[in-house]
This record gives sequence, structure tokens and C-alpha cells, in this order.
Amino acid sequence: MQHRRHDSFFRLASCLILVLRMTTLLIADDPVTSQRQRMVSAQIQSRGIRNPDVLRAMRITPRHLFVPLDVRSFAYEDHPLPIGFGATISQPYIVALMTELLAPAKSHRVLEIGTGSGYQAAILGQLAGAVYTIEIVPELAQSAARTLRELGYSNITVRQGDGYQGWPEQAPFDGIIVTAAPPELPEKLIAQLSKGGRLVAPVGAIWSQDLVVVEKKLDGKVERRPVIPVSFLPMKSAAK
Repeated sequence: MQHRRHDSFFRLASCLILVLRMTTLLIADDPVTSQRQRMVSAQIQSRGIRNPDVLRAMRITPRHLFVPLDVRSFAYEDHPLPIGFGATISQPYIVALMTELLAPAKSHRVLEIGTGSGYQAAILGQLAGAVYTIEIVPELAQSAARTLRELGYSNITVRQGDGYQGWPEQAPFDGIIVTAAPPELPEKLIAQLSKGGRLVAPVGAIWSQDLVVVEKKLDGKVERRPVIPVSFLPMKSAAK
């Protein structure tokens, strides 16, 4: 019990330090603060996102630092952006929606498949206790890890690898989020979801995808529901 209390205290202290760092960055980053505020009000709240923690994280996270210099001026616009190596950073609203659907909490351990630039992981890192994120492209994994480290995210671990395999040695996870579309949900990811856990992912062929929420009930039963049609890049496998 004492160990658990120490662990909870450490997680809370880490989150408070991160918030202080992000607040300092926000003050120093004044030219784009208004852009973030408009992004949240016009693109996210107006479409029905209500979770105050998600909105706060979207307001203070410097999205422009997660995109290449040549597209940085478009960082807060209402669309995806290329980040190199055939990958993109998702539209801000989609990041917020998937995060709200996942409903991460400070006690949660979350797995992300598809680190990309690290932006979605950064949002999750402010809401969950620990985030494990896998990226198949080595250059993106290295870049995201560097950006997250420079911004002070000590509760996010980046691995380069095949997302279809998940992260079995760290399983089970309270939440799993997938940022590229597999044709079908990988069974290995569902197996790594804890009882009472939730998985959010785009699923389907490139022209016919749905954002789905999968919940594993306490009795082990898996329930799935579609949310909205979406269009994501296909999820890559090391086997191909």
C-alpha cells in the first residue's frame, strides 16, 4: 500500500511539473497562444468536445513544435499536415475526439500505436499516468522522442517497432489508441487491453473507414461501436 501511495505521489508530482513547464512555455510562446485558443473554440468546442481536461491540454500544447518548419504556419488550421515519411499529424478535432472517447485518467496506462510527430502522445501524457507509444518509422520515432523529451514529458516512452504486435511486456493497458487505420482490429491489441479498458481506432479500407470504440467489459466480453466515418492513412506492418 505504501508503495502504491509513493507511486501515485510521483505521478501527480510529475504531472504538476509538466503543467508548470507547459504554462511557462505558453507564456513565452505568446504569438501563437491566440491561435490555439481559436483552434479550440472554433474547431473543437464548436463540434461538441466538452471534456475540460481534453480542452485544457489542447489549449496549452504547442502543436507547431510537432510539425516540420515548412508547415509550421499551418499548425493550428483545421486539417491534417504532412510530417514526412508519408505520415501526417491528424486534424486537431480528431485528436481531441479520439482523446475524449478514450477517456484517459491519471491512474491509467495508455498504449498509442503510431507516434508520428508525438503530438497525440503529448496530449495523452497530460491526462494519463503513463503513455507507451510505438512508431514503425525509425526517423519519426527518434524525432518524436526528442521533441517530447525537450518539452519535459517524463511519463511517455517511445519505441520504434511494429504496432500490430503491441507492447506485450507492458500490457495490459487501460486504454489503447491507434492513429492509423488497420483493415481489421488486430487481435493482439484487443488481447493487451485490460478488463474495463477501452480502445479507440480508425478501422477499414482507405475509402471506407469508421472511427470505432472497443470496450472490454469486466467479464472479458468485447463490445464495439462505430462513432463517425473517417479517413486515415493505412496502418503499416513490418511484415509488409
